Amino acid sequence: MVIRDRHWSRNFDTLLLGITLLLVVIGLVMIYSATAQSGGKRFYLTQMIYAGLGLGIMIIVVIIDYHYSSYFVYGVYAFLLILLVTVLLFGTRVSGAQRWIRFGSYGFQPSEFMKIGFILALSHYLKDRRYRLDRFSDLIVPLLITLMPMVFIALQPNLGTSLVLLPVGLAMLYIAGVPLRNLAKIFLGILILSPFIWTMLEDYQRTRLLVFLDPSRDPLGAGYHITQSKIAIGAGQILGKGFLKGSQSQLHFLPEQHTDFIFSVLGEEWGLLGTSMVLFLYLILLYRGIKIARSARDPEGILLSTGVIVLLTFHVVVNIGMATGIIPTVGVTLPFISYGGSSLLTMMIGVGILLNIRLRSYLF
Repeated sequence: MVIRDRHWSRNFDTLLLGITLLLVVIGLVMIYSATAQSGGKRFYLTQMIYAGLGLGIMIIVVIIDYHYSSYFVYGVYAFLLILLVTVLLFGTRVSGAQRWIRFGSYGFQPSEFMKIGFILALSHYLKDRRYRLDRFSDLIVPLLITLMPMVFIALQPNLGTSLVLLPVGLAMLYIAGVPLRNLAKIFLGILILSPFIWTMLEDYQRTRLLVFLDPSRDPLGAGYHITQSKIAIGAGQILGKGFLKGSQSQLHFLPEQHTDFIFSVLGEEWGLLGTSMVLFLYLILLYRGIKIARSARDPEGILLSTGVIVLLTFHVVVNIGMATGIIPTVGVTLPFISYGGSSLLTMMIGVGILLNIRLRSYLF
């Protein structure tokens, strides 16, 4: 249902929207800085185009009642699964990974959009079964909804994105009323399968995990990323070196500095003060998301908002954890700030869903 209430603006979460747009602007500034010596204008303009497109899609997501997703949610999920298979068969290979579908000079990652498609599908399935999932057999369908995209994404290989779906799915199952004993069984199953999972990893993925345990193992190879990232963050000290004055980024010592390690650029140029400000913005954003989840008036709204909140939280925690060396490098972007059109659109759609739920929680 399209919004018809003339007082809808009073119920619109302008703070959530404002923080989202502010983070996008910060991202544009940092992307320009991180790529200033290698065609920064091109990356900056491309990201700006995606930001404008994301804002337009977000508005559409807010306008249409989220309850209407019931009519197309499984179709979207199935279509995205087909795209994931298409990527494996015909996708463009970049840096050893086959994750992209390209049309000329433009491309997108279906795995990013699957994050939202997965949340929509799982919330739709669970909404009518909330607190009726006592038996472990009741989890077969939710686990299939979760595991199918995880497997296809892991085969690209894209371990980071694949792992994102697991905590999101488990959190939604918990909110749906799945007993802790059944969630414990899932964790036990993961532990039992871990040796098999280890053998399935690519060589570079196993090396990243080993280097995380012992950074000196390969200081000029797999350990180089995290070493340079720590140097960049430490060099920023309290106030930072200033815009376009970070030696690690401007001299290209820092790999993937406009994507996975953009937080390191932020730390070097803006210092502890700047990174703390950005973390504070994320905390407010997540707080607003939690408030929306608590105010939702139906199980679907609660489950959808939970999925989006956990998705955003996982990205923030893992990306910053990678940059600071407390989590292995798995290739997860920093929401709204890292370069990447697919990632930016996905996160803005997620915020659009939160705004949608918030608006209708107060209108009806």
